[in-house]
Amino acid sequence: MNPAKRRVIFERFRAANPDPRTELAYQSPFELLIAVVLSAQSTDVGVNKATARLFPVARTPAALAQLGVEGVTPCIASLGLFRNKAKNIVALAEILIAQHGGEVPRTRAALEALPGVGRKTANVVLNTAFGEPTIAVDTHIFRVSNVTGLAPGKDVVEVERKLEKFVPEEFKRNAHHWLILHGRYTCVARFPKCPQCLIRDLCEYRHKTKGNTPVTPFTS
Repeated sequence: MNPAKRRVIFERFRAANPDPRTELAYQSPFELLIAVVLSAQSTDVGVNKATARLFPVARTPAALAQLGVEGVTPCIASLGLFRNKAKNIVALAEILIAQHGGEVPRTRAALEALPGVGRKTANVVLNTAFGEPTIAVDTHIFRVSNVTGLAPGKDVVEVERKLEKFVPEEFKRNAHHWLILHGRYTCVARFPKCPQCLIRDLCEYRHKTKGNTPVTPFTS
């Protein structure tokens, strides 16, 4: 895909959604960090239901640490891997208190040193909480980048590096949100909605769907 086509793709995303936002509910960088850690192998809808129970009693690292694993677990028991997630977020809160003055760190290295925080989570926090032009690559973005030809790669790290290289600077701040929403609601894995896709004519996938019937399922 050439640079001119990539630019038009992001111009259309911007025109359709000038101020894209995460669908996770949060009120502070700490709440966002917790929500993203909890989102592993869980939907944003499911996470929001869990944090609606958790955050009223644990909006700060101190409150979460005091709640402890036994107190956290019932709040998030509806999520996959909830026992491990409970241990991680309590340990994470304790580290924030002990090493960061109760604040969420603003560097990738410090974020990735926290329990349950990998590269994707760190990128989401840096981008969404602190406005950094990072592009977190999840399964949706990995799929969209590959099937459209926007930034094909064999793994999420390669796709991330290509997106960082290919996405025009003015679009990097919001690229993560545009791509994840596109993958979540339009360029879906099993039944992609090509007829209503706003970048259909720019997408380089050769087997676009017609009507509601997929020609070749999109897979990540």
